[in-house]
Amino acid sequence: MGEKRNIGLIRRAFWPALALLVVGNFAGYAVAGPNGLLAWGGYHRDFNERKAELAKLEAEREQLRHRSALLDPRKADPDIADELVRRDLGLVRPDEVIVPLK
Repeated sequence: MGEKRNIGLIRRAFWPALALLVVGNFAGYAVAGPNGLLAWGGYHRDFNERKAELAKLEAEREQLRHRSALLDPRKADPDIADELVRRDLGLVRPDEVIVPLK
């Protein structure tokens, strides 16, 4: 009779124990999972890094946009065109001195 009583107790405690395990699992992931509370600091740091990278790329894009506007075939800047031709084709007169900027 004591054995039946123990089996009945185990059967009654099974579903609540399983529910506690499932809820505990979800709570653990909510706190320490890859998208949990502890990961927020990493996301904030990554966001700030990406913002700095975006600002750098936007400045570079603006510089390239300005340079491409100077190379517009309808109104090309002669200094830029001369610089590109000399750099790409290696056309330098013997009496010129080349000063590299980079």
